[in-house]
Amino acid sequence: MIIKLETLIYALSRRFKKDIISADCQTMPLQGGTVGSVYQVTGIAETADGEKLPYRIVLKIQKKWERYGDPGSWRREYDLYESDLGATFSDALRWPTCYHAEINTEENEFQLWLEYIDGVTGLDLTGDMYEEAALELGRFQGKLYAEQPAVLQSLTNLSHPDLMKNTYLHYKSWPVVYDYIRSEDCELPLHVRQMLIDIDEQADEIFARIEKMPLVLCHRDFWVTNLIYADGNFALIDWDTSGWGYLGEDLASLIADEPDIDNMVKHYQQCIPAYYKGFSEYADVSRIADHCVYEIILLVFGYRLVEGYLHTEAEDEKTKHVHTLQRIYEMKTIPLMV
Repeated sequence: MIIKLETLIYALSRRFKKDIISADCQTMPLQGGTVGSVYQVTGIAETADGEKLPYRIVLKIQKKWERYGDPGSWRREYDLYESDLGATFSDALRWPTCYHAEINTEENEFQLWLEYIDGVTGLDLTGDMYEEAALELGRFQGKLYAEQPAVLQSLTNLSHPDLMKNTYLHYKSWPVVYDYIRSEDCELPLHVRQMLIDIDEQADEIFARIEKMPLVLCHRDFWVTNLIYADGNFALIDWDTSGWGYLGEDLASLIADEPDIDNMVKHYQQCIPAYYKGFSEYADVSRIADHCVYEIILLVFGYRLVEGYLHTEAEDEKTKHVHTLQRIYEMKTIPLMV
């Protein structure tokens, strides 16, 4: 991992709001894969007057790749950080500060130098934190929906409202999962299989209901690993899937994407009213009789869970996918006041 010293010094000067003249650095991978890498960069920065400042900063390097139905997603986070979207956040829900962004169009790669935030994330989030995240998400989306700031019209690289629908239809057209739940060889519980078959049969009617919901700016990857809770506020990372989506769409990820399975139904009961409370502070949602979050969860995660069940050899992973589907089944009859 080779870091350009002049770029690091520039980012640190922005970070400290001081003239940094030199810095040493060590890097450690935070997460990564075949299309992108994230590093923690640490060291000591020195100012022009000799002050030595310990630092910790994040470097994200993203290469071009193709997401199904969303070709611009690979560079979306760069485009958003270069826009004025950051001005729409509150202290309670925001993204990490970007100290420097650059893109190499010849190499199809960008770099973001970002604020490091040390906080609670993933399955360490408590039930109260889930509820608060839902409330702040509702406030953020409600404020943008009601005020329609000019920046929303200037964002040219956002995922399309039909992304959720098209991804579901893509899964549904895949015989590996579609045929499996209908086959005699299927080892999933009968009621779970029927739940998935029912959602297929009702999909047209369900999407017709969903598409009457308010269209809002969605993160579209609003799951616990992308949430960091620190000092009473949330930071939200990984904006590459974001775009126009429907009210409640992000809640599906918060509740059902690699969830705290034991508390999944509880989170469903708590987060939906909290989300609607936050949204209603800015826009009237009293006319919405059906929040559709249960249906969105099934449409987004039903076949994904079947795929995960089929493509893992580990019995504990298979069990986890079945238990998640069971919790979704249990949500169906839960009455909610929103």
